Amino acid sequence: MRIAITSQNFRTITGHAGKTRRFLVYEVESGTEPREIERLDLPKEMSMHEFHGDGPHPLDSADAVVTLSAGAGFIRRMAARGITAMTTSETDPAAAARAVAEGRLAPAMPGLGGDHVCSCSH
Repeated sequence: MRIAITSQNFRTITGHAGKTRRFLVYEVESGTEPREIERLDLPKEMSMHEFHGDGPHPLDSADAVVTLSAGAGFIRRMAARGITAMTTSETDPAAAARAVAEGRLAPAMPGLGGDHVCSCSH
């Protein structure tokens, strides 16, 4: 399973997935430790907030995206690309990747992202 995690600082999970341009990408197999396989540092026009093309996107190889916060538009756009978007209160990227693989990712705490209402037009 390939999991992209929003991380503007490449250390912790960060929020507002639609505008995020930096992602840590993990490969995770059940029963094994997550392995970071890639770091995406996208130009502004490739953030999901700005990207409106029908063509390929660097996140397309992911099975899931994990973030602290995401608007309904981001979640909908990921689903249309076959990617599950998840919000969490976990801040450690490797721990989150492991939890996704094990089906036990802690959901976002109220006010931290799962209830984020975005006024963006994405």
